[in-house]
Amino acid sequence: MKLVFLIGDAAVGKMTVGQELMKLTGLRLFHNHMTIEPVIEIFGAYNANVTLQLREVIFREFAKSDNKGMIFTYLWAFDMQSDWDYIAHVADIFKEQGAEIYYVELVASQQIRLQRNETENRLRHKASKRNLEESRARLLRDDRNYRCVSLPGEIPFENYLRIDNTDLEPDVVAAMIQQHFSF
Repeated sequence: MKLVFLIGDAAVGKMTVGQELMKLTGLRLFHNHMTIEPVIEIFGAYNANVTLQLREVIFREFAKSDNKGMIFTYLWAFDMQSDWDYIAHVADIFKEQGAEIYYVELVASQQIRLQRNETENRLRHKASKRNLEESRARLLRDDRNYRCVSLPGEIPFENYLRIDNTDLEPDVVAAMIQQHFSF
């Protein structure tokens, strides 16, 4: 079993790269909006507690399954200890079942991310992003309020790869990840 954290700033391409990586590796994709969107639909607004509980069940059951592994996308605010703790918690769930853990950080310029924020694939899978004005404002606000790009040497994990995907297609990035980790 493998757990691949696919981390990066808003609209950097985590889900799209994850979709391509799933095609190449057979690992299952669990992008963060797979729990966010249903919760918004049911509750009428984002509810962090419910979202986290849903993810917890999915992680625990998946880690015990016979699946090859999971790709989990996550917007990690490196300046928030709670995000470090959450990543460690999720990794521990999988480690308890003997899984190998991998970390892939994607980085891209804000200009590119603002363009990607409006792509057809993103809007198809993330209903909460369809109000483009609000989604753009949220991306810019989060860029001001959080640091979602790691500092050099900040990520201490052995199985870590950072890719600037500003000018790379998702399938190329997925192939780079597969090759680097020999998936």
